[in-house]
Parts: sequence; structure tokens; C-alpha cells
Amino acid sequence: MSKPIITEPKILEKYSSAFTLSDMEVFLFPELMYALVLANIMSPRIWAWREDPWFRDIQQAGFNRQLQRLKQYIMEHYSFNLDLKTWGLTTKTRELARFREFVPPEIFSRSNALFGYEGDKHYFDQDIRRHFGLDKYEDEIIPYWKTETVEAMDAFRHKAGYDQGAGECVSLSVLYAAALYIVLGISLEDIFLMATPLHSQNFILRGEGVITNNRRLVTRTMWYNGSEISTKARRALEKERVTIVAHISGYNHIVYPQATIDSQAYQRFTRELHRFLTTPVTFEIFASFLRVHSEFREYFQFEYKAEGHVFYIPAEKLYKYEHGSHYRIGGKNRFRLMAEVDTEEYGLQPDSGRYILDVIERKLNGEPLVCKTEDTFSKIKTWLADIPEIDQFCEKLRAFTCVQPRYPSAEKTYQSGQHLVLPPGLPRDEVIAYLQKQRASNQTADLAFYANRQLDERGWLPFLNACLERNPVSREHFANEEIPAVVRALRDYPSDSIYDGRGLATPDEVVNYGRGDGLEKAICLANIVKNRESGQALHLAVSGKEARLYWGRENVVFPTVKQYEHKQNLL
Repeated sequence: MSKPIITEPKILEKYSSAFTLSDMEVFLFPELMYALVLANIMSPRIWAWREDPWFRDIQQAGFNRQLQRLKQYIMEHYSFNLDLKTWGLTTKTRELARFREFVPPEIFSRSNALFGYEGDKHYFDQDIRRHFGLDKYEDEIIPYWKTETVEAMDAFRHKAGYDQGAGECVSLSVLYAAALYIVLGISLEDIFLMATPLHSQNFILRGEGVITNNRRLVTRTMWYNGSEISTKARRALEKERVTIVAHISGYNHIVYPQATIDSQAYQRFTRELHRFLTTPVTFEIFASFLRVHSEFREYFQFEYKAEGHVFYIPAEKLYKYEHGSHYRIGGKNRFRLMAEVDTEEYGLQPDSGRYILDVIERKLNGEPLVCKTEDTFSKIKTWLADIPEIDQFCEKLRAFTCVQPRYPSAEKTYQSGQHLVLPPGLPRDEVIAYLQKQRASNQTADLAFYANRQLDERGWLPFLNACLERNPVSREHFANEEIPAVVRALRDYPSDSIYDGRGLATPDEVVNYGRGDGLEKAICLANIVKNRESGQALHLAVSGKEARLYWGRENVVFPTVKQYEHKQNLL
């Protein structure tokens, strides 16, 4: 027995959001994040990657090698995109009014960068609006920033200025999650998605753990290597709150008192993430710390024994040479790095105002210090007592070696319900059949079909609401064109949908990528007409191979191959 048509406002808003997936929508309706993972898993796009020669014999490689192959594929096929023009702009007033019934407005100011959240001072010291290109608009204006499906990511290659796919950070996060399952056979039980106000990352519970960060991967070793990549990757967990943790079993949200995630899965996540973010203070870690905090290098020097002599070099000089070398200061082959240094950089006498790091190395490697104990930093303060900013030094070292993430509390009311189970290795048709059976009892599975743009009778009203209320780019694109010219332009677009089968694109996707099935073009035209002729009754009728839009005395027909049968008043 099919479910009734969605008309209750709160439910309608959530289901409509499955088609636009804006930053605010995903924050308010956390089921949407994992619904998009499942939508990407149902899509044929990522399954086709397995036929690419790049992944030939991938299952025979070791886990780290598999990850590197997947990362390289994603980096070569997708760029990071946060262009304001892609999905258009809205206003704070409009979005707050839309969601006022769901959460109090102050929730956004504590959790959303565009509504006052200031978790990461790196961005806010620059001025957040200037950083994102919003400084040219009045403060009321904010971007939609919609999360893209894999189809929309692939379609960027049709957009002017792009020669490959693209997507914003949540899009890349869910793309990685789906690809890890489909291509590498990683269990969804081992993949946790973490959203913060400014970033989205995944934590993969394999080995010592791996974090995905936009297009890149960060292993535990990389997390502590002090490189520019790892420093950027660390920022979200160091500086921001994790607002949502999403998983195959459900989610935990920083705002809501109830969690749907399996409690044992969440305990496993927090335990393993804590382990990933904590390390003993060895010399290798100490050297990485100085790689990041260059302000402290002036207090240190290295000794170099060669040809029967002992030479000395300031730390900042050796780190400078490290930039162009294969060898690292904290590694076992530091002497090879030092052999690459120009002879005149060395001195025959140590600088009495600097500590010799070789001495610190012997102390740390003889007794690795646990970053969580005060005894560790008492010893370091004793060893380095002459550093004027020793308290600041120790606090920064503590922060580097013991990141304390702020994720949703485990002290929640955990809702009982039907958790999804999708073991790796299932063929795509069995995945879809399983999710189809779960729709009646699992809302995330139900929403996944709409995020995948597969409409049934219940889905039309949410989809059309999304198309006619939150697609400003198509309206702006044709703002200076009369309706007959708009119709001609739409007819001139290639009649190729970016979605396979019966999947439907939104009006802004049609215009952004300059293509669409006739039904998609008809809905795009409806979005433009509705915006211009307020109060004008519109009617959409799709049957057989025709999609027809009526308003007033106008009657426009586009050919369609989407095989829908539906009639809908659009006013």
C-alpha cells in the first residue's frame, strides 16, 4: 500500500529539501546527508568507475594503495567548487522565516558561518564574507550552497570555465563515502561523515584511521607531519564544532536531543577518533610541531657530525632546506638532508642561546611522553626552561598532539528503529531493491530516492516546490529575455538530461549545464513564468512523449523520454 501524498508542512519541507540540499537544509534535516550517500550508491555513475582501467585489480592492492588510487582518481576528475553563482543567492530573512518552526533563529547564529558563527578565527580574521566573495553584497544576502549529486558533479564539465566534474565539500564527502563502498568494498559500518559549519570530512575506521578532506586523504601519519595539507585538514576538528555525525545506522546532531545512530557505533566512532587525534610526543612529532610553529625555531639548533668534526646549524635554516628535499628533519635519514646543506650554512660552535635538538631527540626517543598528562609538559618545561614563551609553547604542543574534538554529545536519547544494513559486495540492483523495501520503515532510505531524483506520486509536490521556490539561477539567467525567447533558448539546448533513466534535473541544473529532457525544460520554463507572472495559474501535464505547460492562453510542448504520467497545478 502506497503512502499518502505529502501535504503536512514540516514533512513537505524536509522532502522538498531532498531535491535542493542546501547548506541550511542539510543542517536542519540531518537525514539528508546520508540520503545523498545512498542516492550516489544507487546511481550507476560510481559503479561505472569499477570498469575504468585505473581500478583494474584494485582489490589485490593493499588498503593504503587502494585509497591512494581512489584519491588520485577523484582529484583528476573533480575540482573543488564554491562559486556563488552556481546555485545562486537567497537572504537571511527568507531562510530564517522558512525554518522558524523547526529551530529557533539563534541556533543558526551558533552553528552557521553566515549567521554569526565564529568557530574558526582563521576565516573570521579575514572577514568571512570577503573570504567567500560575499563582500560585494549587502549583509542580508547569503548563498544557497547546494550539495551536488554525483550526476550534477559530473555535469560541471558542460559548464563554462570547467573541464571536469566539480562539487563543494559536502558533495565530495558523500562522493567519497559512496566510492569507498562501491569501488573499494569498504563496509558502510566503517565510514562516518562529519559536518562542521565550514567543512565536511569523513572518518574511515580502517587500520589507524583515515580522514577524507575535500578531494584529499589524510592518514594518521599525515595528520601529524606538519605539512600544509595536514594543517588545513586539521583545522575543522581543531577549531570548529562537529554539528552532524552521519552513519549507515543514523545520525547524531549537536542541536537535537534525540539521535538515530546506533549507540554502540557512535561509541566506536568517538573512541577511534580520539585515538586518531592523540599521539605520544616523540622527536618525530616534535619536529613536525616546529614545522607548523616556525615562531619557535629560533630557540633551537642541530648538530651535524662529518669528517671528524661537529658542526651546528640554526633550526630555521635546516627547515628551509627541507622544503626542497626528499628527507625530513624528524625522519631516520635526517643526516642525508644535512648532507645536502651548503657547507657555509654550518658553524663550528654551537649558539649558546639555542637548545641542541639532538639532545632533545635522545630524551624524547628514550622516553616518549604522553600528551594527555601534566607530567609530560612539566618535563618539557624543565628541559626548555629558557624559552621565554614556554607556557605558550607547551599549550600549542598540547593542542598539536592532543586534539580535543567537539562533536555531538553521546548523552542522547537514542531512537530505536530499523537500521539499514548494506554489506559490501552487493550488486547495484540488490542495493536498490533492498532500499526500496526499507522505504516504509526508514525515512533516510525514502529520502534517498528523492535525492536520486526518482519520483513517485508522493514526490511530485516536494520536487516542484523545490524547483519553483529555490532555483534563482535559471530565473536570473533569462531575466532580460521575453518568454518566447526563453522557449526558443530551451528548445535549442541539447535534449540530454544529466540524470540517467527517469531522474529529473532542477531548473538551475538545466541552465547551469545547458541541457535537459523536455520535462525538465518545461519545469524550468514554469519557474521563470511563475516568477514573472505572479498569480498566473500554471498547469503541467506530462504523458507519453510530451511535457506540456499551460498558462493563460499559452500552451508550450517539449518532447520527453522520461516516461512519467502526471498532471499538476503549479500555482
